[in-house]
Amino acid sequence: MAEAGERRTQLLADQDEEREATWRDRALNAEDALKAAHAEILTQRTRIGELLGQVRDLEAEWTQEAIQRITTENTTLKQRVRQLATDNRTLDERLKAARPNLRFQDRRVADLDAQITDPTASRLRHTNPSPPVT
Repeated sequence: MAEAGERRTQLLADQDEEREATWRDRALNAEDALKAAHAEILTQRTRIGELLGQVRDLEAEWTQEAIQRITTENTTLKQRVRQLATDNRTLDERLKAARPNLRFQDRRVADLDAQITDPTASRLRHTNPSPPVT
């Protein structure tokens, strides 16, 4: 019976470690995606600035077709910047949601560690952790 209890405790601890790793990976992935989105937005803004500078500097020398092409490209780039900003907000919201979940999992792991080290104390102490935020 003691071995079965130990196996069950180990199984629960392993499952909680897997969940914690999943949430931690999600948070890290969200942070990486957020950084990438910021870099892409900066790149697009720089490109837009360069194109606007070229239009101003060379507008007299350009044909109407070239001006139309640059205007269309500028519009496309602005739409891309808006899309990246939206993606950035979405990723930021996901990151904000992942952080409380990770904290919940960390508390859960700490509680399980405490139960493993002193099973009698865990019976005396009644904990009711709040569910993860999604």
